[in-house]
Amino acid sequence: MLSKTNEVKSPRNVYGETLVELGAVNPDIVVLDADLSCSTQTCKFAKAYPDRFFNCGIAEQDMMGTAAGLAYEGKTVFASTFAMFATARCLDQIRNTICYSKLNVKIVATHGGITVGEDGASHQALEDISYMRSIPDIRVIIPADCTEVKEVIKYAANTPGPMYIRIPRTNLKTIFDPEKYKFNPGAALKIRDGKDLTIVSNGETLWEVMEAAKKLHDVGIETDVIHCPVVKPFHHNILKESALKTKRVVVVENHSIIGGLGSTVCETLGQYAPSKIYRIGIKDTFGQSGEQRQLMDFYGLTDKKIYEKVIKFMDVK
Repeated sequence: MLSKTNEVKSPRNVYGETLVELGAVNPDIVVLDADLSCSTQTCKFAKAYPDRFFNCGIAEQDMMGTAAGLAYEGKTVFASTFAMFATARCLDQIRNTICYSKLNVKIVATHGGITVGEDGASHQALEDISYMRSIPDIRVIIPADCTEVKEVIKYAANTPGPMYIRIPRTNLKTIFDPEKYKFNPGAALKIRDGKDLTIVSNGETLWEVMEAAKKLHDVGIETDVIHCPVVKPFHHNILKESALKTKRVVVVENHSIIGGLGSTVCETLGQYAPSKIYRIGIKDTFGQSGEQRQLMDFYGLTDKKIYEKVIKFMDVK
């Protein structure tokens, strides 16, 4: 299931291309954007099906209301903009119009996390998963590579109800074999087996965790690596089994440590398998401007920094 090539691709391009493929077979798919279609790559759908694409302008709340109306009339709606604007600016419309009515709207937000880079704190969505997972009747999904992005978008197009799908600005290394990988919305995925430690991640930090696990292996620490693309509804069986085995859990995410995957894991294990847990993510702070890789390093999200933090957590001398 894992790829052997690790090819680097743009998840935004894959999103746009997948929309075009889906639009060819489903005439009820419509796409909305908030004047960022070249950045989100919904421009590909706009070019292929101009009569089913709507640029709502820099009016994200209006876009969500329009998406709700189209969904009410039976359309499968994909609405896209940057993650910061799709969530914080539109909470009222998402909660009270889309989710309360269980409408078939897929909010596919790009530029999630600290890796928006030089645009800085105003554009870096570090709280979006926290916002979305607190709203009833919405699925929250964070794919880890372009193979998974494509599978998740296909799943979204064929599954009724509200969804929030978060993809980053950065290009991603291929983790999953496109010929073999099948997205399973009902379970987490174990990437690596170990006995000493459980590391949980998703999104663009999954690759960093996999590389850190190799470094940990070299010093005798064997890790379970668990990928949790579906943050809500959260399926805990694989995590529970792993935590009961290792007793120590590290969560790595490109998000605030408050309310995201780390909080989900803490809530789950507190109920099913109490464990010693260490969360690696953005602490209670706003982001800052900088080159993407520098920011990942500064906030401890690179494979090297994850390795160093885990060594301290494990109290390895």
